[in-house]
Order: sequence, then C-alpha cells, then structure tokens
Amino acid sequence: MKLNRTTLRTIQILKLVSKRPDGITLDEICEELELPKTSAYDIVTTLAETGMVNITRGQKQHYTIGLAAYRIGVSYTNNLDVVRTVEPVLKEFSRSVGKTVFFGVRSDDEIVYLCKFEPENPIITTATVGTKNPIYCTSLGKAILAFTDEKIREELIERITLTKKTEQTITTKAALRKELEQVQKKGYALDAREIEDHMECAGAPVFGRDGAVLGAISVSSLYKPSEDYETLGRVVREKAKEVSKMLGFLGKI
Repeated sequence: MKLNRTTLRTIQILKLVSKRPDGITLDEICEELELPKTSAYDIVTTLAETGMVNITRGQKQHYTIGLAAYRIGVSYTNNLDVVRTVEPVLKEFSRSVGKTVFFGVRSDDEIVYLCKFEPENPIITTATVGTKNPIYCTSLGKAILAFTDEKIREELIERITLTKKTEQTITTKAALRKELEQVQKKGYALDAREIEDHMECAGAPVFGRDGAVLGAISVSSLYKPSEDYETLGRVVREKAKEVSKMLGFLGKI
C-alpha cells in the first residue's frame, strides 16, 4: 500500500513537536526531519490554523503542541480508561450468557469496536476490535444513535446513505426514525439480521458521568427462530445500566 508522503510528514512533525514542550523552530524541524523548508512551513501553518500546534512569536517562531491535539489524546486516553473499567465485567457477562459480547463507540456515522469478549465455544463473527460498521444497521449503532443528542442524531440521519446489506436491512430514513423511537422506549436495540443474514444482535447504551451516551454493549449470536431476542435485549439493557453506574452515571435510563 502506498502511503501519502504529506500525511507521513505531518505525523512526524506532530511527534517531534510533542517532544519539545519548550517549543521548536521551523529550522529545527527541517534539520531533524530532513524536510524542505517550504514543505515543512506549509504543514506547520496548516497545523497552527487547525489548533494542532501553537505558535509562540518572538525573534523566531516556536511551535508547541496545540489544544486540538491535546483533546484528541485525552479522548483516546478516556476510551482506554473505559475499556479497562468494563473489561472484567463484560468478560464475565460473555461467559454467563454464552455469547460474544462487544463494546463499541460512535465514530461519525459508524461504530467502532473497542472490545470483544467470547465464551469458551465462540461463534465466528466478522467484527473484530478496531473494525467499523454502519451505525444504522447494528444494534450497537442504533442503541447509541437513539440516545444521542437530537440535533446531532438528525444531522447524522440526514447525511447517511442507507445501503442494503441483507433483505432485513432498514433502507428508509422514516423507518430508521421509527425504530429509534422504539429503542428509546425499550432501552435496547436489535440488529435483526440487518448486517449479516445469519447473525442477530441485541445492544444497549452505556452512559457516562455527564449523562451523555458513551457507547454501547451488544451480544451477538447465530440467528435462531426459537430464541427470544426481546428477552436478550432486556438482559443486555440491565448489564448496560450496571456498566453505566460503574462509569459514574447517576441518572435513570
């Protein structure tokens, strides 16, 4: 795979700047990374405009790491802290229900899997830690979307494209809105074979200390007509409430 040279240089510059809390000049950046001055200048100017680096003006401009980059780092650290907290609980939950358990968060109009826990005899699932799936046809995604701020939720719904993954996939925005209303009432969401024809999942939202939805927990299993997925959804909902309390949420779900 061919890597973009400008992107690589940008990452190198950010790494270098982050190691110099006292600041670093453009000349020093060029010398240490062996970059042409014009290329380095264009990159750091863009980084400064986006808040990724700060400029301290003097006889020579010095660059330090910016607030935007710091916020990204904090967000990543917060996710790690959440994972460490929920990991033992969800591992035991997977064992007790005998199914694969996921914890995921929203990444724009997709969900990304941060954790995956499997029982002793796991089923094969295509989702792995770090992979993404659409927000509209997964139980994780619908659980998160239903409890996301209404304005943000509507903006997302307006711009997503509902692609048909299976015969069961929701393909209209009116149907999606209607289902999200049901998710809000029940406190859990189902992926009724909407992304993979042989899989059915139940998911429920996890809330943080500030009351905002942090992510969701889901349980995945091979589809069985005889299984009561509504009951499974209620089980997942109760576990999600437990995890939310562990993370400092004090409100009602």
